[in-house]
Amino acid sequence: MSQLIYLDNAATTKVRPEVLQAMQPYFTEIYSNPSSVYSFAGKSTKAVEEVREYIASMLGVKSNEIYFTAGGSESDNWAVKGAAEALKSKGNHIITSTIEHHAVLHTCQYLEKNGYEVTYLDVDENGKVSLEALEAAIRPETILITIMAANNEIGTMEPVAEIGAIAKKHGVLFHTDAVQAFGHMPLPVQEMNLDMLSASAHKFNGPKGTGFLYIRNGIKLGAYMHGGAQERKRRAGTLNVPGIVGMGAAARLAAEEMEERRKKVISLREHLIERILKEIPYSRLNGHRTDRLANNANFSFRFIEGESLLILLDQQGICASSGSACTSGSLDPSHVLLAIGLPHEIAHGSLRLTLSEETTREQIDFTVDQLKDIVERLRNMSPLYEDFLKGAGANVQ
Repeated sequence: MSQLIYLDNAATTKVRPEVLQAMQPYFTEIYSNPSSVYSFAGKSTKAVEEVREYIASMLGVKSNEIYFTAGGSESDNWAVKGAAEALKSKGNHIITSTIEHHAVLHTCQYLEKNGYEVTYLDVDENGKVSLEALEAAIRPETILITIMAANNEIGTMEPVAEIGAIAKKHGVLFHTDAVQAFGHMPLPVQEMNLDMLSASAHKFNGPKGTGFLYIRNGIKLGAYMHGGAQERKRRAGTLNVPGIVGMGAAARLAAEEMEERRKKVISLREHLIERILKEIPYSRLNGHRTDRLANNANFSFRFIEGESLLILLDQQGICASSGSACTSGSLDPSHVLLAIGLPHEIAHGSLRLTLSEETTREQIDFTVDQLKDIVERLRNMSPLYEDFLKGAGANVQ
């Protein structure tokens, strides 16, 4: 197959033609700064506010609770640091999980160096947070719970509504990193008792460098960036009008096509999982078998290195990853796979395949066929695999 097969949609997605078309006028025709006072600027302002209202309607919240940002990492940083700063007179304790995106984990580690205490909840073998452990971790000085809606590596969906109920019961703010989830699954904010939610446009066929943070009215988060009065004086900087318009167009398409797309992608994902687990020995699926993002399939293959696997797949025109794109280049195994209990040597042999609405069954079959050959070739070069076959590795886990 000569065409490119892109199976790394958790890293980023293709901008839809309709999205690009919606953005184009705001580069060359309606290029005004929405903060200006003349009537020409009103066209940009109107476009921005229409997107704000639509995203709010998707979440079931008020439009003045949506703040535009430069993406998921900024939104996560703002939520976690902002809550810590705003509530430091009440307490200094934050609860998160061991499998969060580094935008949350590294922010929490930064706060630990500045006098805050952080509890990192363990997860089970499927990547699920224990509700009992969560509630037991809450202290009088707990000010924030930040647990992701769905994991970016293994696809496991967390019990967000149940976590929200616990947080509300104890009067603790609850933030969820929904970067992988928004546009791919319903997120009824009120039912989930969410106080803050992060999202990024390039994860649902929008442009890179654009995102938003939902902040429930009444939460006194301070300004994240200083210098201007944009975003109700909370996030200074000239608004990225083309990016925001593109995010709005992508959000509308995602909402309109969500159910149809989920059904199609789940069917392809199941075909992919069944073939790999049946046809490639010593392979395992990582993450919850059913409570997972529709397009996510994460595998570990014993006796091989994931980096070699990715290089050989790339030579066949197949784009995949071994984990988060934000940690590419790192020689360390995925912190998510270690957190679900995999030993280092198995975590190193991981592969994440994430599908899109454009993925075909033919592409899936070609990928599995190539993967079978590549895994066999790499194992034949492995002395560990040779020892295993001879019986010396009978106790390898």
